[in-house]
Amino acid sequence: MITVVGIGADGMPGLSEASRRELRRATVVYGSRRQLDLLDDTVAAPRREWPSPMLPALERLLDDRTEDIHVVASGDPLLHGIGGTLIRLHGAENVRVFPQVSSVTLACARMGWTVPDTEVISLVTAPPHTAVRRGGRAIVLSNDRSTPTTLAALLNAYGRGDSELTVLEQLGGPQEHRRDGTARQWAAHPPSGVDDLNVIAVRYLPDERVSSLPDNAFVHDGQITKHAIRAVTLAALAPRPGQLLWDIGSGSGSIAVEWCRSWRGCTAVAFERDESRRSNIGFNAAAHGVSVELRGEAPGGFDGAPAPSAIFVGGGLTQLGLLDSSLQYLPAGGRLVANAVTVESEAAVALAYSRLGGRLQRFQHYQGEPLSGFTGWRPRLPITQWEMTKQ
Repeated sequence: MITVVGIGADGMPGLSEASRRELRRATVVYGSRRQLDLLDDTVAAPRREWPSPMLPALERLLDDRTEDIHVVASGDPLLHGIGGTLIRLHGAENVRVFPQVSSVTLACARMGWTVPDTEVISLVTAPPHTAVRRGGRAIVLSNDRSTPTTLAALLNAYGRGDSELTVLEQLGGPQEHRRDGTARQWAAHPPSGVDDLNVIAVRYLPDERVSSLPDNAFVHDGQITKHAIRAVTLAALAPRPGQLLWDIGSGSGSIAVEWCRSWRGCTAVAFERDESRRSNIGFNAAAHGVSVELRGEAPGGFDGAPAPSAIFVGGGLTQLGLLDSSLQYLPAGGRLVANAVTVESEAAVALAYSRLGGRLQRFQHYQGEPLSGFTGWRPRLPITQWEMTKQ
């Protein structure tokens, strides 16, 4: 059995009697150096610091052992902590967790925020840009003392310089400290002496949250799936939590970005042969806090890419064998959606529909524009869309 005990910056005095009793009966205690140093002399068991990398040690934790193993972890071990990893590796029946008050709860208490209305973002292992948002508020778990300045610089670079940042250090401990400022201030004059043990409370400003992003939210060179067609394309792709999209001929990456924003854990791989467009995709992904892996031209970039849950083909439909190659990588039950604008690409999807079935649709929309003092309808290019589910 693995027993995980959460411990805060206040150390042993802040633990419940049940947690202290567990640590006193331990035969071995694992943890980081900082967490092990919080234990007092009442814990007599040998203390073993986690090696780097840590995952192999976690996987072997129960090998050749008959007695219980104890682990100390920060705060609540099931909130972006080691507790979840141990349960995933060894099963819930082999792991017991004694949680402490989490840093998120403490941070919300200091800010006067309700926990259910506050997003929690971990940058312990994730790239810093994944904490960029267009509004709302969040508690961001830092990797180290550099995280607040890095996040402030990103927010400032992506137009969120007015965002309010509060850095809370050593929460719950005798050395607890608070610093307030804006992302613009932090980016221009990074404070010194920030403790490695910190979390960041962020109120993202300006608040520009929308369910579907406008076209001007993306950097592009004209190669973008426009707002109205993007909406029907996402509806056809039907993303679900944790799924991964291949966006082929990605252009600006607008479909990939919207896919990633749709549900928690959604990610994407963008295939784009043009280097400047790949740069735009990277900027757009970072500006909206999502994870999009960039690859070159399809189908050459397919090998080694993570398996897709769905595929969108927005460019390259006339390339010989592209659709068939894409379908080979799509698992059973996965969805493929292709949008065609030209006569030649339309012929390709019509042929695919005749061979493989699915659904073929054409969308035509008009936009009202001034016409001799009145308003007339100007048609946009029609889009032919083929969608299918692989059997």
